[in-house]
Amino acid sequence: MQKKFEQVKEYLYDMEMLIVSENIKEELVVVEDEENGIKNLVIDCEEPLLVLEQVIMKVPSKPDDLFKRLLQMNRNLVHGAFALNEDARVVLFRDTLQIENLDRNELESSINALSIALSEYGSELLKYAS
Repeated sequence: MQKKFEQVKEYLYDMEMLIVSENIKEELVVVEDEENGIKNLVIDCEEPLLVLEQVIMKVPSKPDDLFKRLLQMNRNLVHGAFALNEDARVVLFRDTLQIENLDRNELESSINALSIALSEYGSELLKYAS
């Protein structure tokens, strides 16, 4: 499995992603590409999956139609989805990829989908946060 983790890191370097932290034992990295909205994206090698997760925002005390809107947004996402954490207090972007046959294009597509989702829906989500 360590070989797959090293391959994932190599893909990230090729994509010019900044690795801001790394836990080799847990096979987890945190990356950034602020120019494209990627901030503290956690990439975790959890055999048989590669899990990508980025916190988007805290759930407001009065979410109104936020949850409905997130589901509507998910319908248009190319990869991944907006999701809630276990206690439903944080909105995240989450995607999972099969790690066994993972290639750079697949990983890059998933990260690009997050970037596109943020550019498309970021200002709308900010309205819920304020």
